Amino acid sequence: MNVLISGASIAGPALAYWLGHYGFDPTVVELAPAPRRGGHAVDFRGPAHLTVLDRMGVLPELRRIQTGGSPMRFVDEGGRTLLRLPAEFAGGEMEVLREDLARVLYERSLPRTEYVFGDSVARLTETSAGVRVDFHGGASRDFDLVIGADGLHSRVRRLAFGPEEDYVSHLGHYAATWQLPNDLGLGKGSVGFNVPGRLASVGADHRDPARAGAFFVFAAPRLSYDRHDPQAQKDLIDGAFSGLGWEVPRLLDSLRQAPDLYFDSISRADVDTWSRGRVCLVGDAACGATIGGMGTGTAVVAAYVLAGELARARGDHRAAFLRYESRLRKYAEGCQAGGGRTGKFLAPGTAAGIRLRNTLLSRPLFLNAMLKMGERVSSTVTLPDYPADHRPAPPPRTRTSGSSAG
Repeated sequence: MNVLISGASIAGPALAYWLGHYGFDPTVVELAPAPRRGGHAVDFRGPAHLTVLDRMGVLPELRRIQTGGSPMRFVDEGGRTLLRLPAEFAGGEMEVLREDLARVLYERSLPRTEYVFGDSVARLTETSAGVRVDFHGGASRDFDLVIGADGLHSRVRRLAFGPEEDYVSHLGHYAATWQLPNDLGLGKGSVGFNVPGRLASVGADHRDPARAGAFFVFAAPRLSYDRHDPQAQKDLIDGAFSGLGWEVPRLLDSLRQAPDLYFDSISRADVDTWSRGRVCLVGDAACGATIGGMGTGTAVVAAYVLAGELARARGDHRAAFLRYESRLRKYAEGCQAGGGRTGKFLAPGTAAGIRLRNTLLSRPLFLNAMLKMGERVSSTVTLPDYPADHRPAPPPRTRTSGSSAG
């Protein structure tokens, strides 16, 4: 079967690897001109996440390049420490940079996957035999199946299921990250400053100690802005944090020169059914939460199960899609629920809320309970053992990746 996957971040390459492993013919289309770089660190927790990575054969390399975790420290306006959190609080059992994870999965899938960069899906037309896909670059191609692995703002979901506002809910906060020089002499981990409804934090780069990364979170109702206009987004951030103390003025100065701003709402996707005909969603497109919803681990697990069910069903996509969703929906929703608490944890809405968070998490028993809760949630799925001989794996693809879907 010829399968188009939209999105080359995490879920897309992971799914492409497994489909190629089972003898399918995957093509990945990605709007970016090359594999995406940058992004924050992502973590894996519990046996399900690590077992899938091990079965892919990438776990040893990821362990070699892991960050070692990111301890967090919260301070007052004068820099006095109010709360310390250990590396495993944010970093789980294994933390890697998103850029590194995306590269490893891309390279692992490449021998049996066609990658098309610099293009995207413009229109989907389902026929009795497949899906006719028109690309923004002008080409049209036919595929047996189309998979949306293109994130919370999924283009495939919008084309096949309906407008984003029908499926994506704003959770009351916005988040921003950007790179800057490490003029503060920061060591390992991050340091953050709170006022009600806002967090300004900064941490040293995991690779280059001369660089640092800022991470800001602020509470706000749904804002109207151009997602493709970085200056408009910088103005929103500046307006939310202008006038604050600590190192905020210096961080805002760096924002004005930053070429690589990431800015988005903290939101979640809730899709009533993950498939429509020959189109299916995986990862954040189906059940994402911007931060704190274990989306990376869930995406890797979902890619494994979706490909395995397609192989087990001998390409009967209806049966495979149903079994895939049946196995994973409850698990994904349990992981996703954490995203609803992230903004309130990072940027409590009141001074009393900030003090309560700091007091509770300073107690080892409470902190350990929170860590164990995350481990339990990530371990509530039973991974099927899909035999490798459903279909013989083909030889490596000889067609090179291109910049046009034609």
